This record gives sequence, C-alpha cells and structure tokens, in this order.
Amino acid sequence: MIALIVHFNVKPGDEEKTRELIRKMQENSRREAGCRMYVGHQSAEDSRRFCFYEQYENQDALDAHRAAPYFGEFVTNGLAKLFIGRTQELFTTVD
Repeated sequence: MIALIVHFNVKPGDEEKTRELIRKMQENSRREAGCRMYVGHQSAEDSRRFCFYEQYENQDALDAHRAAPYFGEFVTNGLAKLFIGRTQELFTTVD
C-alpha cells in the first residue's frame, strides 16, 4: 500500500471554493477500486491551508486516480488554479 500526502495553500477568499472541490474529489475518488482512503483536511489554525491524505493499493491505482476525468476537472482545472503553493510526499507501508 502507498500513501500520498499533499499540502497546499490557497488564495485569500478561495476557502469555500476549495472545500467544494475537495468534497467533489472525495465523492469520486472514494469509489475507485484501488483507493483505500481519500480525505481532505482544512487547517484549524490557518483557513487557507489544506491537505489531502490518500491511500492506494499500489502505484497503478494512484496512476488510475490521476488519469480519471474528474481529476482533470476538479484538480488540474480547479484546485490547482487556486494554489499558492503545494508540496507532496509519497509513502510506502512498513512491513
């Protein structure tokens, strides 16, 4: 299993739009066969700071997620346009 954590900040005033797009991504991503967990979070300390915590069966499942049409609609053409900065880290399980 792999986990992906994506941290990002958004422009002032884009917090509600960000929450809407996260909800849409959660709804769609959680239906993917290889997706084990997909949760968006908003910082309790900085309303413009968000993150996704995602778990997938393997790299193929993550690749399928990124290739899904709704990823393009809600992330590439949605959230990414609101980003001020973004970082991501990919993790593997410790067996």
